[in-house]
Amino acid sequence: MKRLATLLISLSLLLSLVACGGESTPSNAGTASVSASSGELSENESVEESKGEKEVTFEEITVVDNEQCLIKITGIEPDNMWGYTLKTYLENKSADKTFMFSIDSAAINGVQADPFFATEVAAGKKSNEEISFSDSNLSANGIDDFTDIELSFRVYDSNDWSADSVARETVHVYPFGEESATAFVRENQSTDTVVVDNDSATVIVTGYSEDSIWGYTVNLYLINKTDKELTYSVDEASVNGFMADPFWASSVSAGKVAFASMSWSTSDFEENDITTVEEIEMKLRIYNSDDWSADDIFNETVTLNP
Repeated sequence: MKRLATLLISLSLLLSLVACGGESTPSNAGTASVSASSGELSENESVEESKGEKEVTFEEITVVDNEQCLIKITGIEPDNMWGYTLKTYLENKSADKTFMFSIDSAAINGVQADPFFATEVAAGKKSNEEISFSDSNLSANGIDDFTDIELSFRVYDSNDWSADSVARETVHVYPFGEESATAFVRENQSTDTVVVDNDSATVIVTGYSEDSIWGYTVNLYLINKTDKELTYSVDEASVNGFMADPFWASSVSAGKVAFASMSWSTSDFEENDITTVEEIEMKLRIYNSDDWSADDIFNETVTLNP
C-alpha cells in the first residue's frame, strides 16, 4: 500500500510539473497542426518552422460538387504515420447507388506518385478519408517539399463499371501557395544509361540493386513528353542468356516523369545458377495506353551490361 501511495503522489507531482511547463513538453516538440480554414499553424508550431522554414498554408478545397457527389480536401498532415497525407471529405448524394471514389493518377512536383486511394461510399452516406503518399522514391530522390500535389479524381457506380463516370476532376493542391510551386528536375548522372530518348519518351537506367524482398532490381527514370498516357513494358527478357521475365510494366501520365523498378525474383536466379548479372536482354515497348491500334512509340530489343 505504501508503494502504491508513493507512486500516486509521484505521478501527481509529475502531472503538475507538465501542466505548469507546457511550453517545453517533449511530446509536442517538432509537431505542427494545420488549420484548414485559416491556414495558420497552431500553438504547437515546431522550433524549426518558427525559425523560418516553409510554413504550410491551406484553405479547404471543393473538388467536385454536383447532383451526385461531393469531394472536399479539408486539411494537410505532412507528418502522418502513413506518409504525407491529405484529409478528404466524401459524400454520395445518390439515393440508391454505391459510388467508388478513386484517384486515377497523382503527381508530386510533376513526378508521378500513387497514393493507392479508392473507397466506396454507400447511397446517401458520407465519409472522412485520407490520401497518403508513402512512396520512398520521392524522398530518395530529394523530393521532400511537396509544393504541387496534382490529383485526378474519378467517381463511378461500384456495381456498373460500364456506366459513365459520375465525376472526373483534376485538382492541384499548393501547400506553400501556387507561387511557390516547383517542378522536379533530375540532374544527369555519370552512371546513367540512356536506353531511349526520342521526341515522345525517355528511359534511363539509373542503377542496379539487390533487394531482399524484390530480388535483383533495375532502377529506371521514365519521361513522358506527350499529351497522352504512355505504357512502358518488356517482353522476351533474358539474364545471362537464360529466359527470365520480370513481368514489368509501368504507365506514366501525360507530361509526367516517374521512378520505376524492374525486378527479378531470387528463385529465377537460383533456378538458372545466376550469381552475377553480366547481361540483360529484353524487348522494350512504349505505346499509347488508351489506343492499342496506334503505332508504338518504341519497340526494340535493348541490351544492358550492369
